[in-house]
Amino acid sequence: MTERTGGRRPADTSGQVRALIEDGLRSGEFVPGSRLPTERALAADLDTSRAAVRQALGVLERDGVITRHVGRGTFVAGPASREEAGTLQTSPAEIMAARLLIEPEIAFLAAHHATPADLTRIQRGLSRGCAAGTREEFESWDSVLHRAIAQAAHNGLLLEMFDTMNAARDLPVWGNIKRRSASPERRARYERGHEQIVAALNDRDPDAARRHMRAHLVDVRTNLLGPS
Repeated sequence: MTERTGGRRPADTSGQVRALIEDGLRSGEFVPGSRLPTERALAADLDTSRAAVRQALGVLERDGVITRHVGRGTFVAGPASREEAGTLQTSPAEIMAARLLIEPEIAFLAAHHATPADLTRIQRGLSRGCAAGTREEFESWDSVLHRAIAQAAHNGLLLEMFDTMNAARDLPVWGNIKRRSASPERRARYERGHEQIVAALNDRDPDAARRHMRAHLVDVRTNLLGPS
């Protein structure tokens, strides 16, 4: 299959990717340390070729806007960069225990406090995740979706706690476990879980949002670590 070349110059694509990151930072979709969508997803968003996106990311990496790690992804540079996540002394079991404590309550608050803009951002994360063609793209949009829900709770301290916990999900050991446990059936279950959570948020049903978030995370924990 011949890759689409697109009509934009690399400099134009670089500016567009930079603008996408800046818009995401302003809206809260991204924070320093956030993983960006894959080259394929960015090319689709910007209606250009993956080669142009790859070259643009090289420019932004030289400018210090992003950091790239082979086999791990591309991240927004900043104080909470992925290198700092590597200093966390934790384990996948601890990460899942923390997520099960925090994220169901975040979903409960989000059902109360989400604005229409929040719900639009959440729906975008859900839709793009379901449409993702690769595991890496799905993981990127999964991260965007969960952070959008955390942002919708409108609690700064909880959001800061979420971001620390979410950075730990990018540790190499976590990625290795996710790769080994991945399957089409498990992805389909995750998508159904996401759909139930988002439906509860749209219905303004805090108890259902909390219940579905907890059930989703229990499913994730079981798939990654085995039965509790």
